[in-house]
Amino acid sequence: MKFPQFIAKRYLFSRSSNNAINIITIISALSIIAGSAALFIVLSGFSGLKEFSLSFSSVFDPDLKVLPASGKTFSFSSAEAQKLENLASVAQFSEIIEERAFLEFKGKNHMAYIKGVDGNYPKVNPVDSTLIFGSWVSQEEPVSVIGVGINRVLSVGINNFNDLLQIMVPKPGTGQITDPSQAFSTSKVLVTGMYQVNEDLDDNYVFTSLKFARSLLNYEADQLSSLEIKLKPNINPDEAATAVQKLLGDTIEVKTRIQLNDKLYKMLNTENLAVYLIFTLVLIIALFNLVGSIIMIILDKRENIKTLHSLGANYKEIKQVFFLQGAMMTFFGGLFGLLIGIAVVAAQLQFDLVMITPQLAYPMQLTLVNIVVVLLTISTLGILASKAAASRVSPKLGE
Repeated sequence: MKFPQFIAKRYLFSRSSNNAINIITIISALSIIAGSAALFIVLSGFSGLKEFSLSFSSVFDPDLKVLPASGKTFSFSSAEAQKLENLASVAQFSEIIEERAFLEFKGKNHMAYIKGVDGNYPKVNPVDSTLIFGSWVSQEEPVSVIGVGINRVLSVGINNFNDLLQIMVPKPGTGQITDPSQAFSTSKVLVTGMYQVNEDLDDNYVFTSLKFARSLLNYEADQLSSLEIKLKPNINPDEAATAVQKLLGDTIEVKTRIQLNDKLYKMLNTENLAVYLIFTLVLIIALFNLVGSIIMIILDKRENIKTLHSLGANYKEIKQVFFLQGAMMTFFGGLFGLLIGIAVVAAQLQFDLVMITPQLAYPMQLTLVNIVVVLLTISTLGILASKAAASRVSPKLGE
């Protein structure tokens, strides 16, 4: 074992004759343990919140979404459908017609989006799994599925054959409207199901069959608002988006799930970075204790330093002794704190110790990335703090 490492280990695990230095060292070690544990727990909490927030978009938003480059619709021929189906990266796709609509039921009104979907839609997005009452959209009959938010406003209920939900959409065209009664295409549907995802979706979307939406909006057979695509496992979304764009041409644009929710991703990533920086600052403050304790140890060991110098150790090697002592204190303290943090996160995942609501536990995620981030952060800061403290060793101490 090299000389600096041997002496540093002896100093690390031995008690000083000065009780004040022992107390300062213990406080320094505890602050490092607490700081690293807190950093890991908070990062795991934000990872869980991020995953929880994005779980809603994963239910409603596809891996890829094809939208018109301009206007509201684009043409999608049967030949293009066949080519898309044969694309190696595509598992399933669904044809969509979507438009703003006016809903009316027993004198109550609500603005929402009508979303006409084909039979493949549940294979692309598992929205049917969010049904809390009734059944999913039938492709053969004029039926619909509404969100709980819409039902709260209109009080429609499900399978109410006596009173149907009326859907009105503006008729396409130009010029002034002279007769308001002729400005809308109107049709009635039976509500067969009710879904619940989140407040934004529950209040704004009515699902119907593609056939019904096409008839209501008077669209052509190849006219669509969008295509939603599910990719095969382990496919890179950006590469798949490029392939789909090349296949369908410049009349459309292709967006990945991240691009569809870019504001949400940016907000979550910014919050995560802000929390990381705040708790890193806490760690930096905690490491001031380390610097102070190492300096106190250096002053306490002045006679030892003189002896080591007399025995042939140069001041560079003596500096390395105290640098290694501080680095080891930081590493072992950070590792112990990390283990405490992992235990807390694992306990939350296993036993739901902290609840947001009586049914919903605070979401957390135990990831290797957070473990590596904490270790790298505490190690880097510990090395810098130890180097700063060890620089106090100088020939003046030997005088």
